[in-house]
Amino acid sequence: PMGEAPAPELDAVLGGGGWEVAGGFEGPPPPTGPIRLGKNACYVVLAVLFNEEDGVLLVQEAKPECRGKWYLPAGRMEPGESIVAAMRREVKEETGLECDPLTLLALEERGPAWIRFAFLARPTGGTLKTLEEADAESLQAAWWTGDPCALPLRALDILPLLDLAARYRRSPPHPATLPQELPCAPLCLRLLVAFANDAGDLWVLLGTAGTPHLPLVACGTSPAELRGGLRLPVLRLLRDCLPRDPRPGPLGLLGLQHRAGGPGGADGICFNVLLSIPPSSPGAAPPPEPHSPAFRWWRVEEESLRGRILQRLRAAATVPVRS
Repeated sequence: PMGEAPAPELDAVLGGGGWEVAGGFEGPPPPTGPIRLGKNACYVVLAVLFNEEDGVLLVQEAKPECRGKWYLPAGRMEPGESIVAAMRREVKEETGLECDPLTLLALEERGPAWIRFAFLARPTGGTLKTLEEADAESLQAAWWTGDPCALPLRALDILPLLDLAARYRRSPPHPATLPQELPCAPLCLRLLVAFANDAGDLWVLLGTAGTPHLPLVACGTSPAELRGGLRLPVLRLLRDCLPRDPRPGPLGLLGLQHRAGGPGGADGICFNVLLSIPPSSPGAAPPPEPHSPAFRWWRVEEESLRGRILQRLRAAATVPVRS
């Protein structure tokens, strides 16, 4: 019965929404303190914008180390700033244009020490910056319709993002996904861990402490982990919880939660992620039984919910997480 599972939480997370981070965290160690930009975390925003002629908005850099080279509008978030506000500010400062976000294209990360939010956005106003308006933010901005590789680029890491943006415009692989304004002191992941066998049966892993819930794991709880990827605490939890090496599939982002100036001024984020545990043998095998009573599998029998989870898994219909 649905009463055995957190149906509202599942529905919110699958829909790209948020859910309060209020309880404890599964698996050691617990968070050691709040995440603060400029102290133990760095968040970067980047935007891909196109005009009606399919030109992409590029910025000519003013920084001494890359002066004259071209790049997408990007920059660091500031304390007390929301993720979307930071993206809008960077686009405005570097290009002169105002914009609205359409969706996250990718989450790029090296653990809490460096996380970049890549957006697809649309221009809504402003005037394109010219060389006469060059400042410390950029020399100028331009709509580029040719091959970006024909320009001296600051770095080639924008090319996969341009490819993602072009593919999203042709046929969106995932629903529009934007940050939800909910406070979170640490950096953490809410895990929708799914197990589907060859017979089409589906289970979801739940934490059992208190009310059944999707497991929460904390990230960057020690200095050694600050530059580790977001996948590390997920692997640690699964290896402690399940028999054998579970070898989960890639992380896919369903949504994320952040509020500027969160508890105590914290800049934490909760990433709601989807991943799957592959069957160890073909057929109608059930999922591996957890070692600990702190976890259990819940079989998803309600057809609509089951279909939503399987569609997200099988079509890779999530924002890619690149580590």
